[in-house]
Amino acid sequence: MARPTAYRLERPGEEGEVRAVVRAAFGEEEGVDRIVDELRGSDAWTGLSYVAEYEGRVVGHVSFTRSLLDAPNRLVEVLVLSPLSVLPGRQGRGIGSALVRYALSELDERPEPLVFLEGSPSYYGRFGFVPGTDLGFRRPSRRIPRAAFQVLRLPAYKEWMTGTLVYHRIWWDYDAVGLR
Repeated sequence: MARPTAYRLERPGEEGEVRAVVRAAFGEEEGVDRIVDELRGSDAWTGLSYVAEYEGRVVGHVSFTRSLLDAPNRLVEVLVLSPLSVLPGRQGRGIGSALVRYALSELDERPEPLVFLEGSPSYYGRFGFVPGTDLGFRRPSRRIPRAAFQVLRLPAYKEWMTGTLVYHRIWWDYDAVGLR
């Protein structure tokens, strides 16, 4: 009998397994696995990297990295959810959704007030994400479709925290912002 999928923080030494999952989910030509590697070695890395484990194997991954919100009062550190990856053979079984729910549940005590992402409103809306422009946030690039620019407010959020999301340079270095 197969064990259920477990959801947890990534452990030291699992970087290679995570890289393989990201590469399988996005393909080698997209370079998303290289982006994750570069983020790991940067000041954007928060250590908020979560995995789905099935039968002793990493089958899914999601991470949150640090970016900035250029708010009227001051710069505010915020989180960006990206990427979310599930091995192609395990997709369509709810693993990605369960992984996102688990990871988001771990953020309530964090000092960051917001989580941003670029993604499907119908998919991420089920986790409480809403269009960022509806709440007065500005996209870091016009290449990001308005509906895809989404935000989730965390307990540390205050009403004055509006403004423009400023992605970490690595996203720009890989031209991985918005549609290309």
